[in-house]
Amino acid sequence: MGRLIESTFVTIDGVISSPEVWGVPYWDEEHNAYSQRLLADADALLLGRETYEGFAEAWPSRSGDEYSDRINAMPKYVASRTLREATWNSTILEGDVGEAVAALKLETPGNLLKFGTGELDRTLIEHGLVDEFHLWLFPVVAGTGQRILDGLDVTHLTLSNTTRFGSGIIVLTYTPK
Repeated sequence: MGRLIESTFVTIDGVISSPEVWGVPYWDEEHNAYSQRLLADADALLLGRETYEGFAEAWPSRSGDEYSDRINAMPKYVASRTLREATWNSTILEGDVGEAVAALKLETPGNLLKFGTGELDRTLIEHGLVDEFHLWLFPVVAGTGQRILDGLDVTHLTLSNTTRFGSGIIVLTYTPK
């Protein structure tokens, strides 16, 4: 059975939107190496519609490095109620997303890696489908923007690991209690 791993960039004040604005100064070799390990350990990606559309616009034009080649080649599963067609080696999940992801976890021998946080995460957490959270805490206060997991009921987690980068990023790895 596969494991679902959530990877999300977040500011100190809980903002997850626009990491391309506030996160770039911190992306360095340590950041890249950690990202590469997460991707290398995954068998497929799980994405919500917004993340999928952004990634599908950006990644297919990149190649020639290990990360780009890996992300472009791996299977992708997209949760969306509005998307009717997917390209970029992707499959749109049909029906109830909780049931679809539970079935996908049963079919996947290794890790499903999920990028982007939003409505899909609420469903995944409510159904107990996330096995591990990698919250990349950036030393930035954004001030405004979409906050991580707004509207979710109280959910308790156990800190299982911390990884500190010289840039000031700390990856907090949590598992459900």
